Formats: sequence, structure tokens, C-alpha cells
Amino acid sequence: MRLAELSERSGVAIATIKYYLREGLLPPGRRVSATTADYDEGHLRRLRLVRAMIQVGQVPVAGVRQVLAHVDDESLGRTMRLGAALWALPHGSEQADGTGTGGEDGDGEDEATTAARAEVDQLLRTLGWSTARELGELSPVHRSLVAAVATLTRLGYPWDATLMAPYARLMHQVAVRDLDFVETFPSEAEKAETAVAATILFQPVLKALHRLAQEEESARRYGLE
Repeated sequence: MRLAELSERSGVAIATIKYYLREGLLPPGRRVSATTADYDEGHLRRLRLVRAMIQVGQVPVAGVRQVLAHVDDESLGRTMRLGAALWALPHGSEQADGTGTGGEDGDGEDEATTAARAEVDQLLRTLGWSTARELGELSPVHRSLVAAVATLTRLGYPWDATLMAPYARLMHQVAVRDLDFVETFPSEAEKAETAVAATILFQPVLKALHRLAQEEESARRYGLE
């Protein structure tokens, strides 16, 4: 397809597509003349992913470029490819307490962070999530969880491993369904793209379902008055 058709099918303005091409967010089309290039379904799929990251995920252009670099890295195995792409996405809750370090005061981390780290480690032991334990602080997701648990502790809501375990097991069931869906796509690049898109787009769905479930359970327990 030509650039105009790519724009029409994606709903993205031609000027924006050209910007994405200049920034390396979209691979060049197949050159058919000095001024014309041809684009395919892969470009359309990638363009939709870029728009999702920028518009829904609020990922800056530099961050999108980093995520896509991992998506396209054929030297990585599937686990590392998916993991690196997802790690490159923003993890805002790591900044939950405003310090970005889980509450460090300049002389070392505070008691809440130390306690939170211990509870997260105990949680991972209980679940048998050995990979998550081995990666530990290398993972921005792990750091984000520690920061969130530490903040809850400071607010007087100490979430220990026992409280978190049932939620974690439910999330594992969600992860199984996520990867079942990812595996329906044929190429490794499509699998990685889908994992990124799912992380950005499915999480708002899960959050909304969680809140609807809370509303429903509240009404069942306490009535509507």
C-alpha cells in the first residue's frame, strides 16, 4: 500500500507517519521510486502499536524507540525478548512515594522499604517464582512492587506475603491467558508486539474489571443504600 492508504487504514495523519519514520519508530517502506515507497501489513500493525504506546500508554518517543529495539532484536530468545520489551515500558508505581528509591533518606533505605523487600522475597518463595527471585532488583517490576508495598506500609496498611499470595495466584492465571493469546501469532516479532500491546491495553481493562467487581461485591454485601 502507498503512504496515503497506510494513513487512511490506520487513521494516522501522513505527517505523523513521516515523523515516526524519521524517528525510527516505523521501518522504511520498500522503495519503488525516488519519491515513493510501498508499505505492508507489518507497517500497519507496527503503526497501531506505536500509537497505542504513545496515546494510551503515554510512553515518550525515546521510550517507544527503546521498546521497539527489543521487540526487533532477533538475537534474543523469546523469554528475554518479551521481558526486555516489557521492562522498557514505564513503571510509574516505582515512583509512588516521590523518591524513586522506595523511601531512601540519604543514609540508606528506610524500615518500610526493607520490610517490603523481605515480604516480596517471601512471597516469591511461597509461590515458587524462582525466575522473579533470581532477577530481583534487576527487574523494574520487582522494584515497583517493593516501592508500592513500602508505601502501603507507611500509610498503615502493611501488606505481607500472606495477604499478597492469593492476588499473585490470580495474576498468574491472567498471565497464562495472556501468553496463550500471544502464542496465537506466527512470528516472534508479532508475539513481542502483541505482548507490549497487551500490557498497555489490557491493564486498563483489568483495572476496570477489578473496580466493577468491587462495586458489585459491595452492593451484594451492604446493599445499595
